[in-house]
Amino acid sequence: MIEAELKVDLGSGRLMCTACARRCQLAPEQVGLCGVRKNIDGKLYLLVYGRVITGHVDPIEKKPVTHYRPGSKIFSIATTGCNWLCRYCQNYDISQRRKVEGEEYSPSEIVKLAKKYGSQGLAYTYNEPSIFVEFARDIGLEAHRVGLFNIFVSNGFYTPDTVRLLGEFLDCLTVDFKGNAETSFVQRFIGIPSAQPIFDSLIEIKKKTNIHVEITDLVVPKVGDNLDAARRLSRWVYDNLGPDTPMHFLRFHPDYKMMDFPLTPIPTLERHYEVAKEEGLKYVYLGNVPGHRYENTYCAECGFPVVERYGFQIISWNLEKDNRCPRCGVKIPIQGGLEETFRQERFIPVI
Repeated sequence: MIEAELKVDLGSGRLMCTACARRCQLAPEQVGLCGVRKNIDGKLYLLVYGRVITGHVDPIEKKPVTHYRPGSKIFSIATTGCNWLCRYCQNYDISQRRKVEGEEYSPSEIVKLAKKYGSQGLAYTYNEPSIFVEFARDIGLEAHRVGLFNIFVSNGFYTPDTVRLLGEFLDCLTVDFKGNAETSFVQRFIGIPSAQPIFDSLIEIKKKTNIHVEITDLVVPKVGDNLDAARRLSRWVYDNLGPDTPMHFLRFHPDYKMMDFPLTPIPTLERHYEVAKEEGLKYVYLGNVPGHRYENTYCAECGFPVVERYGFQIISWNLEKDNRCPRCGVKIPIQGGLEETFRQERFIPVI
């Protein structure tokens, strides 16, 4: 562990952690809700620095990211803990674990592993990476030195301090809203007062960094699938992040404490797609529905399928030089060309 950077001294040995919007106020020997940031004798320590609970090689499309370095192999890592209490979390054995565990690795050792397994970038994922942002920053800077890029798969529940640190090393960010960001949903199923800090952080990121941003939204049937809320969220993305921002609506599947909920009906997802398009977003996707036509990227000008996908696989790359549509010549806002594609839907456990 190391002493954490993101904190405010409240006096009398008390500290406020500023790694996320919870801003936990900690007396000596107290640990934040995330389980990994602790006040020890008036100093805030990151207990999971150098501790990795899992590592895999994934396709970048799994994150999901579709408009940044498509086809890349990504070395994905996580620590224990999380600042959210999602009742449906598919990684709950990692994120809701409150015992610090994992193998010990230095930032340089993690980057060497990423290179060893042929990855083009690293993803900080499976649990919320902002809770170990100082560790991620040190890995990320080392990654940049050897030509690798960095991705956060995140809830975006940040503070300005977090955004400042992200600006030092992060290249790509996918922020996952849940239940169309409705207050009633996030209070009941996540345990946060509201989604407002996410919106505030995205505006800060847009203004002060060059991080590529994609938005996802988990559509939970019956309790998190309100179309009016989906319309408001889509309009907010259009107004504040721009019409070219990729928007992914993800199918819910039962897990953890919500095993009695059904899969999201595909017509519900399709209606979310249509609402986002009606609000002006040009690049909208459905996730967790392999084989659906809305997994593909279509030219916003003429409708030609410029990238076709099946799940996490790119099965057809039809873009011409400079990522232009072969039919009408419009440039598609995808950063980078097609990497050596990770075509098979496979997951390689490393750690």
